[in-house]
Amino acid sequence: MNTGTRLGLYGGGLAVLFAAAFGTAALVAPDGAADDWNEQSGHDGGHGSGDGEAPAVGGLAIEQDGYLLSQVSAPAGIGEDGELAFQITGADGAPLTDYAVSHEKELHLIVVRTDGSHFRHVHPELGADGTWSLPWTWDAAGSYRVYADFVPEGGEDLTLTRTVEVAGDFGPQIAAGPSLSTEVDGFTVTLDGDLTAGAASEVTASVTRDGRPVEELEPYLGAFGHLVALREGDLAYLHVHPEGEAPQAGDLSGPAVEFATEVPTAGRYFLYFDFQVAGQVHSAAFVVDTAESAGGGQESEPSEGTTEAPTEEPSESDDHGTDGHGH
Repeated sequence: MNTGTRLGLYGGGLAVLFAAAFGTAALVAPDGAADDWNEQSGHDGGHGSGDGEAPAVGGLAIEQDGYLLSQVSAPAGIGEDGELAFQITGADGAPLTDYAVSHEKELHLIVVRTDGSHFRHVHPELGADGTWSLPWTWDAAGSYRVYADFVPEGGEDLTLTRTVEVAGDFGPQIAAGPSLSTEVDGFTVTLDGDLTAGAASEVTASVTRDGRPVEELEPYLGAFGHLVALREGDLAYLHVHPEGEAPQAGDLSGPAVEFATEVPTAGRYFLYFDFQVAGQVHSAAFVVDTAESAGGGQESEPSEGTTEAPTEEPSESDDHGTDGHGH
């Protein structure tokens, strides 16, 4: 069955500086960074936007509404087998153990290098002591953002974030221009539509294989597709999910999945589209430039990309992931 799925938006982000990574411990943005960003942008850290206002982006810090993301422990360097682990504590300082299920999981973990490459969307396991953990190996050095996307039982959805540094030789992958088509695991995935700052925008991800439309997209985490958007620079986080009734087991969709999004500012965004075919999850990465403003200005000019967006400086090249802009 071909089903057009319109997705609704919730999101958050954290203002941090982009830097080469040579340390081994988890680091955090300055305590005042989120407050400064909110004051300058007029955002209050909530989800959604007010009438006539730019969309607010939440999750701008390690703490919100009394919930705190602990330091993230992980292997110190590339190629080391180990564990990624963290806790979320409540206002009383005790580890949170009661979570509501959101899109079939109690917590979604997004990990991405600060140049937009090496994206992973994974689901750790919760221990009795409130520790989330999963086996972990880093494939490339650098500075990584870790987003914990969750809903406390009886509360609102939150996105908390930390930065983790991974030791080793590091050369950033810098996108020289938009990349709206990519190859992943034998599929060609193309993104159509424009993002316009401060206004509702529609983008459509279309999946083909060997030149033929793929109409076997399966439900994954309660949807036919998921989209994560990160704003270049501060990596403000926007997560897009479907509106309406969730697909039922056995339902199929494709080749196109539509998303309704609203980005807070003009600029460049990294987009990551997750989809499932034959029980396997795939992740396609894109680079998109927005229009200047909701009322006019230059619009982004689509350009055909390949597996990787054009880069100014090559570098080394994840549950599932993508290792670069377009992998």
